[in-house]
Amino acid sequence: MAEAEASGHGPRERMVFSAAQLIRRDGVTSTGMRDVAAHARAPRGSLQHYFPGGKEQLINEAVAWAGRYAGKRIARFRAALPEPTPSRLFAEMVRQWTDEYEKTGFAGGCPVAAATVDCAQSTRATREATAAAFGTWTEALAQALADMGVPEGRASALATLMISTLEGAVLMARSAQDNRALTNAARELGPLLDSAVVNAPQPPTG
Repeated sequence: MAEAEASGHGPRERMVFSAAQLIRRDGVTSTGMRDVAAHARAPRGSLQHYFPGGKEQLINEAVAWAGRYAGKRIARFRAALPEPTPSRLFAEMVRQWTDEYEKTGFAGGCPVAAATVDCAQSTRATREATAAAFGTWTEALAQALADMGVPEGRASALATLMISTLEGAVLMARSAQDNRALTNAARELGPLLDSAVVNAPQPPTG
């Protein structure tokens, strides 16, 4: 889990992680620097030391962390599948959220989406950070699809479709306090994703 990964890091890494967690719950506007320091159990004075660019720098680094984390999760999901297919991969992406919502409620969303909504039109650096984060996630997903036999020409477009569908379903699930939007998305999009496989899957490299 992300919490376990962050716990072993220093104060700077913990603050970036904490910022991502608070943004996904409260949004950028309601996330204060002192809140981040308290969540990370870091000295307040370390904020200026590690983030001389202030809140904007911290938010942008939290968004970048979230994009990298999402990309790494794709590799983990695929590696855990006995027989990887696009539909099964998407089901795992969805299950990450349905499991969370069933266990802890619907308070949290995607920090990249939250930062996009709050800052895309007002802060150019954060808009660029969110675009880069989505790009990192999309690239990792497109590579996984290509490894499963989806033609490279379609892999990126389908990765975009999967992420945008997931983000919309997360938003609807939080609004309704119900997982049906997520489970419906996995069920209905799955056959379309699998129909895109035309090449023999290649074993993962590395």
